[in-house]
Amino acid sequence: MPQYSPANNKFQYCTDKEICTIEKKAVELRESVVEMLVEAGSGHIAGALGTADIFAVLYHKILNIDPKDPHHENRDRFILSNGHICPVWYAVLAQVGFFHKNKLKTLRKLDSGLQGHPRKNSVPGIENSSGSLGQGLSQAIGLALGAKLSELSYRVYCMLGDGEMQEGQVWEALMYAGNKRLNNLTCIIDRNNIQISGYTENVMPLESLREKLEAFNWHVLEVDGHNVEELVNSFNMAKAVFERPTAIVAHTIPGKGADFMEYKFEWHGKVPSAKEAKKALNALRSLEGRIKCYDDE
Repeated sequence: MPQYSPANNKFQYCTDKEICTIEKKAVELRESVVEMLVEAGSGHIAGALGTADIFAVLYHKILNIDPKDPHHENRDRFILSNGHICPVWYAVLAQVGFFHKNKLKTLRKLDSGLQGHPRKNSVPGIENSSGSLGQGLSQAIGLALGAKLSELSYRVYCMLGDGEMQEGQVWEALMYAGNKRLNNLTCIIDRNNIQISGYTENVMPLESLREKLEAFNWHVLEVDGHNVEELVNSFNMAKAVFERPTAIVAHTIPGKGADFMEYKFEWHGKVPSAKEAKKALNALRSLEGRIKCYDDE
């Protein structure tokens, strides 16, 4: 995992072994999400499973951070706007060592730092509070502006859900960031095409999303949100764009890894039963076993 240093502003290329290692980490995150939600009895699973590869790439390859010094002023900042998918954020923070994995069992419990929506500094590594949708990009813009005013080199990464892009504030923020040419800001849009009430293109169509973002002076990349190499390359390319912010439209499958959940908006905020969780975990563990790194025995 990267730790902050001037050298970490360089591109972070993956070796073949690193790719499959990150793929395994992503499957482990999905397993943790299923276990956490079953223990909690409530929560949002589809988006958390769908974005696991993105979180694995960010925290194991891209972000300039150090779990031993989580408040270093020049650390990269990650902002989660669609806060309901926070179980996967908690899972990756535990995975890279911000806190012990046993804490994941306290999701949504009274007095736990791991609530159903993240709260800033409730546990190390949580950079923003979110719950009401549409707010995260504005928070990220403030941090990106702060870096420039303070002459710091950290980068800001913000994840948005595609459903929350129906909020007007998102488009005001997109317009502002493009106008200010915030080249230290990367926005990741989880383009999974679902929201709580149905499919986004039925509820409030977003397309043509790429052209809309480009019209707001954003550099736009579209990637397979489950392809580790594509994700790493897109984050590297964002670092090489100096005249504007970058939006990475990551096409993902909601419920990824649990075939009976995949593509179904009904699983947006639904928790699997014990039987369904066992089925999902068996599928994920089988998938993990099929990912072979070059020095695996």
